[in-house]
Amino acid sequence: MSEPYRHTQVGYVTIAMVSAVIALILFLLVFLAFSWLSVGVLVILVTCLVFFPTLTVTVNADALAISYGPGLIRKRFALEGIESCRTVKNPWYYGWGLRLTPRGWLFNVSGLQAVELRMHSGCHYRIGTDEPDRLEAALRRALGQPGT
Repeated sequence: MSEPYRHTQVGYVTIAMVSAVIALILFLLVFLAFSWLSVGVLVILVTCLVFFPTLTVTVNADALAISYGPGLIRKRFALEGIESCRTVKNPWYYGWGLRLTPRGWLFNVSGLQAVELRMHSGCHYRIGTDEPDRLEAALRRALGQPGT
């Protein structure tokens, strides 16, 4: 592989929505009434904002690696385990984040575009990206597969 692929997608819509809800909860806590439920929701939302604002995808000579935010939540796929890849469009209801869908695990911070990995084991994974064609091309080069 000539040069590694690396791209970080920022989930601007997710950041804006979560930040707005955090601001609303803080307003309610300060100006209306204290609630432990509100504090619990606030902690969950702040945690999501810290750990899931971006998704970084890297393809090098031996693996595809993904990591959310500061990198504590990450996954590595050895290239030898990947059978094929293709660009796909996720239905809107698959949502964002890290979740199990009917088509396998989805890693996504924004948008509907993704690259689906089919593993030799039979498992499927979808990596959300705002540049699916570049990611698919980089993976195909790394896998030694012809482009579509």
